[in-house]
Amino acid sequence: MKTSQSNEPRTSPLPAPPSPAGGPGCDLVTVPARQGLEAVDILRRGAVDAVGPVLHDDGCGTLGFLVPAGTAARWDVPGSTCTGTDGRGLRPDPEPLVEGSGWLLPPGDADLATDPVVLRRALGEAARLIEAADNRR
Repeated sequence: MKTSQSNEPRTSPLPAPPSPAGGPGCDLVTVPARQGLEAVDILRRGAVDAVGPVLHDDGCGTLGFLVPAGTAARWDVPGSTCTGTDGRGLRPDPEPLVEGSGWLLPPGDADLATDPVVLRRALGEAARLIEAADNRR
């Protein structure tokens, strides 16, 4: 597996979902939970419901967005990590991956994967909203 990582702040990536046979697979973009939750809200309020399955890891305080396989090779969003699958593609499993983690948006309740272009925009907007809120304190 290859990981594409951006500048600070660093996040601990969630483990990539297990791979059932067949169909297209996914890479995993991991972000801090606060930014990820804001991005989910942004994506769900959009004109098109553009958010795929999302993992929540309480222990690490992160959210993981499933994105199309191959995204890690060109992922460059500061404060996030994209774990690739070396072209193998992983498919989501509806069961929790590790203790303390679970699906915020489970497979089957969402699109197969989040469009990385749309996710990049939502994460940027989320970061700006969080910064503005923090600066008002």
